[in-house]
Amino acid sequence: MATMTRDETQALIQEVLEVYPEKAKKDRAKHLAVNDPSVEQSKKCITSNRKSQPGVMTIRGCAYAGSKGVVWGPIKDMIHISHGPVGCGQYSRAGRRNYYTGMTGVNTFGTMNFTSDFQEKDIVFGGDKKLAKMLDEIEQLFPLSKGVSVQSECPIGLIGDDIESVSKQKTKEHNKPIIPVRCEGFRGVSQSLGHHIANDSIRDHVVHNRDNDTSFETTPYDVAIIGDYNIGGDAWSSRILLEEMGLRVVAQWSGDGTLSEMELTPKVKLNLIHCYRSMNYISRHMEERYGVPWMEYNLFGPTKIAESLRKIAEFFDETIQANAEKVIAKYQAEYDAVIAKYRPRLEGKKVMLYVGGLRPRHIIGAYEDLGMEVVGTGYEFAHNDDYDRTVKEMGDSTLLYDDVTGYEFEEFTKALKPDLVGSGIKEKYIFQKMGIPFRQMHSWDYSGPYHGYDGFAIFARDMDMTINNPCWNSMKAPWLKPAEGEAEAPMAARA
Repeated sequence: MATMTRDETQALIQEVLEVYPEKAKKDRAKHLAVNDPSVEQSKKCITSNRKSQPGVMTIRGCAYAGSKGVVWGPIKDMIHISHGPVGCGQYSRAGRRNYYTGMTGVNTFGTMNFTSDFQEKDIVFGGDKKLAKMLDEIEQLFPLSKGVSVQSECPIGLIGDDIESVSKQKTKEHNKPIIPVRCEGFRGVSQSLGHHIANDSIRDHVVHNRDNDTSFETTPYDVAIIGDYNIGGDAWSSRILLEEMGLRVVAQWSGDGTLSEMELTPKVKLNLIHCYRSMNYISRHMEERYGVPWMEYNLFGPTKIAESLRKIAEFFDETIQANAEKVIAKYQAEYDAVIAKYRPRLEGKKVMLYVGGLRPRHIIGAYEDLGMEVVGTGYEFAHNDDYDRTVKEMGDSTLLYDDVTGYEFEEFTKALKPDLVGSGIKEKYIFQKMGIPFRQMHSWDYSGPYHGYDGFAIFARDMDMTINNPCWNSMKAPWLKPAEGEAEAPMAARA
């Protein structure tokens, strides 16, 4: 049940837009919309994947962040060079909590920062020789690494370094894949292009490597988990359910993934995509070249978990379908207990979301399982096919915002008065200082996993302890603070 009517939501959008100059107002109006679940194509109501408006505070990232920070970075047995100045590599190192198994520095390297540390002389004279030397050092120091990806930062593209030539030469010398990735940060309008570039490099350098290798024995129940980055252990809690259904998870990437798993993925019977936005490109390629179908799934909250497990099972035989029902029944007492405990404490609470990837739509069901309502949602770097999927999940007349500016997000929050805001680290402290409970929904605020039945219990606990934390009794949201004149009256009365 929407808290505002369609006219009220539209009036709110117009009010917030009033501060902009005419040109900026016209542009931003295309990115703000009142949700209409009846539309088949979201482009009729909202625009996305466009350049951010100059002069406003956008929350987006860059193409390098999409490639290194999202797609390639979590592949644990490869080394990922941040080729350029040191800052980009350090900022993107280990911040997303992509959990993995292995011995860091020996056979896994996920939390380490490898950078070519560009200096002024490298900008002037080029960095190809430095890159070649670095690749030789990596081979000497970390011989158990399975390969290297070279993640280009902005200066590499600006000065025209030939990372492809260096990578090709060193691949022959070291007999390991050295993969050049042209993900300079200035490319595209957000991190989304970085996902696409990274997918293309996997297509060109990885997935075909074992096309003629028949040594791997397949089964009728082989699947791959793609686009789960194992944040807080999410992929592990998802994998448990799939394996309990009787499926064999051959590959899981990028989170806790390996180069070998990526190479084996074309041999599975079904690709299961968690993050559609970042991994749909490589999944479509494998469908076209190898005939491997793909399917999206959502394991946030018991309602969506049951829907997804049944949908996945439909692709296989009656044995898997029966097993899916057994898995759902097995965990029913567990998730019923979670709902019984937390729903009375969270019923009717309102939530606003602004995240990337899939979460602005995937998490909605988990909140609804707890009796909460998502009154506004939006993406940092979505395309319209993401919003096509979102309008069906959101209630009628709720608020949609694409690439929302800092100003817009704050004003919408003041108007909608949510009990919880779920967004990123850049927004966290702003809203907390406004007295609004906040969860960092990019990396689960140092908690998780949130996927699967086990993850739902953690999710419910975290939402409860955030909203019902007694600290908020000592702070007030702006709309709860009395006006100056009103504040003086009680004091005079006490006198």
